[in-house]
Amino acid sequence: MRSFADLDRLIGQVPAHVVMHLRAIDTGRGSEALYRHQLPALLTELASRARVQSITASSAIEGVVVADVRRARRIIDGDVVQLRNRSEQEFAGYRKTLDYLFQEDWQPLNLGLILHLHRLLWSETALDGGRLKLDDNLVVDRSPDGTVTVRFVPVSAAKTESYLVGLLEQYQEAQLAERHHPILLVGLAVLDLLVIHPFADGNGRVARALTNALLIDSGYEVCRWVSLEQSIADTADEYYETLLRSTHDWHSDRSDPWPWLSYFVATLATAYETFARKAAADRSGSTKQERVRTHVLKHAAPVFKLAEVRSALPGVSDQTIRLVLDQLKAEKRVMPEGTGRAARWRRIPGTR
Repeated sequence: MRSFADLDRLIGQVPAHVVMHLRAIDTGRGSEALYRHQLPALLTELASRARVQSITASSAIEGVVVADVRRARRIIDGDVVQLRNRSEQEFAGYRKTLDYLFQEDWQPLNLGLILHLHRLLWSETALDGGRLKLDDNLVVDRSPDGTVTVRFVPVSAAKTESYLVGLLEQYQEAQLAERHHPILLVGLAVLDLLVIHPFADGNGRVARALTNALLIDSGYEVCRWVSLEQSIADTADEYYETLLRSTHDWHSDRSDPWPWLSYFVATLATAYETFARKAAADRSGSTKQERVRTHVLKHAAPVFKLAEVRSALPGVSDQTIRLVLDQLKAEKRVMPEGTGRAARWRRIPGTR
């Protein structure tokens, strides 16, 4: 809520590197309609992969993991009737939360929506979701030796509802005023929601799911096709560090939102770059085998898994990827390490 009290002071002067990222984001947004008309099959495939990655990654950030990949996919597809444990229940709950925001008309943005998202998150567990916290909470780090360090102090339980209602109202007013870039306003809203920390548990997942909805509502739909949650999971240390820096002094007039906003905007710009690269590859006219060869030899990490190639090249089957890898192995351009699901491939130096 404090972030929206004096926006002109807080984000009136945008750092140059953030301006550059915002320009890249707006350029990427301009291409979305074109890709939607020209590459519908690709977007359908990308959306399916992004959904799986988002549900898996956002859950994993909170330590909620379904180790059996095939079972996890069945839960995501809604094919599992009996959930075995708490992790599977929370996993299925996040699927419901994300799908509601992506598929339903979730407006209006109000307290009832936030409570409903939390209720969906816990709907498969025995816990009673959809209720604001009753006790004050702290966000802490616990080290291996048992030492506890306070990261930040959220809003008190007594003030949570008024702060949350105020945040949502002020965010909508700021969006309508159009004085500041909508992406910055989304980033600030997420920051304030996390500091308010309205629930006893599940705050991060509710905030990440809502981030997607706010971006789409603002006209930035890349999160449909590239998983922001996966990007956050891949840069978790930076995610938490920038949040910590921007939550410091949030309760005073000395807070600095730019560490978090810089990370948020850069993550979104990278998502648009990824989206454009995948779209360009699909439009290039190259055969699927040629796309695999190019990716493995020029873009993949020096050591990679088949699943990483699959993620980078939507629409290309595992059979095609394996065929190309076997060809490159025969050409002594890559070599396998291990077998089965844990197998990795190493690019032989000098093969780029």
